[in-house]
Amino acid sequence: MRHTACFLALAALAADACADQFGSGADAFEIEFVTVGDPGNPADVTGVPNPAGSVDYSYRIGKYEISESIVEKAITAMGRPLDHSARGPDRPVTNITWIDAARVVNWLNTSTGHAPAYKFGGPREAFFELWAPGDDGYDPANPYRNTQAKYFFPTTDEWYKAAYYDPAAGVYYDYATGSNDLPDGIDFANDPDFEVVRRDGFGVSQPHEVTNAGVLSPYGTMGQTGNVVEMEESAYDLVNDSTLESRGARGGAYFEVDIWLDATWRGQVSPSLGGDPIGFRVASRVPEPGTLAAGLWAAATFLALRRRRSALLAR
Repeated sequence: MRHTACFLALAALAADACADQFGSGADAFEIEFVTVGDPGNPADVTGVPNPAGSVDYSYRIGKYEISESIVEKAITAMGRPLDHSARGPDRPVTNITWIDAARVVNWLNTSTGHAPAYKFGGPREAFFELWAPGDDGYDPANPYRNTQAKYFFPTTDEWYKAAYYDPAAGVYYDYATGSNDLPDGIDFANDPDFEVVRRDGFGVSQPHEVTNAGVLSPYGTMGQTGNVVEMEESAYDLVNDSTLESRGARGGAYFEVDIWLDATWRGQVSPSLGGDPIGFRVASRVPEPGTLAAGLWAAATFLALRRRRSALLAR
C-alpha cells in the first residue's frame, strides 16, 4: 500500500515538474522542466506579437534559464569548444550565439537517443540548414525544428504562454510574475527580497544565479522577466523560412529599469551573434505515457528497495 501511495505521489509531482538527466560522471547534470498544459488556450491580443500565446498541445519548458555549468558540461561531452560567458557556473549562460546554443540543444537530444532538433551541414556541420521535405521529421509549418526531437528552443507562442498565461484565472499578465504590476527589482546590494532581477534603485552588474532569479510565473518558471533576455526558436518575422534571419528574443535583462520587461516588448538577435545579456532556456515534448509510467515505476521500485535495505540494516 505504501508503495502504491509513493507511486501516486510521484505521478502527481511529475504532472507539474520533473528533472531530466544528461551526461555522466563528473559531467552529469539535470534540467528541471515544468509542464505547460491547457491546450487550446485563447491567445493574448494585448502584447507583442498580436495575437500570441495560444498553443494547442501540452509541452514542457525549463523552470530555469540554462546555466554556464550546463553548457560547459555539454561542451566537454561534445568535444567542441563554444564561446560563452564566464561569470560563474550557476549563472545563466550568455554571449552564446543562437547557432551554438542550438548545438547544445541538439546534444541534449542525441545524447539521450533522440533526433536532433536542428539541422547542420557542411564541413564539421558548420552551417545551420532548414529541414527539407525528404528529411524524417520535416514539418512544412516549421522547417527549423525536427518533429522527432524531444528538446528544442521554445517558439514565440510556447515562450509567451509559459511566461504570462494563468490557466486558473484564464488571463494573461504583463509580467512573468502572475501580475500586471511592475515587479520589485534589486533595491540595494545583496537585496534578499525581490520579484525579478532588474535595476530598481541599484545598478545590478550581472545576472543572478538561475535558481535565484525571482518569483515564479503561474506555470512555475523563474526568470522569464528580467535576469537575461532569452532567445526564441522563432524568426523575428514569425516565418521560419531563412537560416540567416534574426530570431525573436524577449524577457528583459538585469540592467533594465522598466523597458523590455513586459509582454509588449520583443526584440531580435542575429543567430550568429552573441550578446552580454542574451541567454536561453530549453523546452521539451511531454514524455509519452508509457515512458513516463516506466520512469515512475522505476523510481517507486528504487524507493521500495531502499526502504527494504534500511529495514534489514536496522535489524
